[in-house]
Amino acid sequence: MGMLDGKAAVVTGGAQGIGLAIARRLGAEGAALVIADVAEGRASEAAKTVAVAGGKAIGIACDVTSPEAVEAVVARCREEFGSIDVMVNNAGITRDATMRKMSVEDFDAVVAVHLKGTWLGTKAASLAMREQEDGGSIVNISSISGKVGNIGQTNYSAAKAGIVGLTKAAAKEVAHAGVRVNAIQPGLIKTAMTEAMPPEIFAQREEEVPMGRAGDPDEIATTVLFLASDLASYITGTVVEVAGGRHI
Repeated sequence: MGMLDGKAAVVTGGAQGIGLAIARRLGAEGAALVIADVAEGRASEAAKTVAVAGGKAIGIACDVTSPEAVEAVVARCREEFGSIDVMVNNAGITRDATMRKMSVEDFDAVVAVHLKGTWLGTKAASLAMREQEDGGSIVNISSISGKVGNIGQTNYSAAKAGIVGLTKAAAKEVAHAGVRVNAIQPGLIKTAMTEAMPPEIFAQREEEVPMGRAGDPDEIATTVLFLASDLASYITGTVVEVAGGRHI
C-alpha cells in the first residue's frame, strides 16, 4: 500500500530537477500524476519515466502564468483520474542580476512565474478540491531565499517571500472546506542549476550548512509527500524549511 494510493496529483514544473523528483516520489507512493511543464516534450518524457517505474502519469504543456492553462491542467487531472487530491506548485525560473542591472522585464517574469503561477495553481486547485468530500492538499514551493534574501535575486527572493504570505492567507480561507495549504522552503539542493556554480562558490555555500552538505532533490520530494499525505492531516498554513539548518 502506498501513502497516496487512489489519489491524483498535479506537479507544475515537474519535468526536471526538484519537480521531477517530487513527481517520481508521489508516483512511487501510488498517486496518479499530471506532470505539467512549459515544455510539453519534457513533460511527456518525465511522465514516461514515472510510468516505467509502475506509476500512472501523463505529461502536458502548461504556462503557469496563464489562468486558462492552469485551469485546464486541473480539469485534465479530474477528467483523467476522477479527482485532484494534491497540487504541487513548483514551476519557477531565475533571471538573476543586481538591482542596478536588473530589467523591469526580468523582475516581472520571475514574479509572474513564481508568485502569480502559485496563486493561480492554488486558486484553481482549491476550487476543485472544496467540491470533493475529502478536500485536498496544496504544497507550494518557496525557497530559503524568501526568508533571508540573496544578492542578485531581488525578484526571486520577493516572489518566494510572497509565496509564504499567499500560503498562509489561502490556508485560512479554505481550511473549513477540508483543503490544506502548506509551503516548503528548500535550501542548497543539488540540482543542475547549483551544480553549474563555480566549485569554490558551491563549497562556500555548503560550509554555511550546519549539516555540512547540500540536500538532495528527493529530500524535498519526501517532505512534499508528507504534507500531501494523511500523516499531515492537521497541518495547514505552515512553512517547512528543508535546508540542513542553514539560516536558522
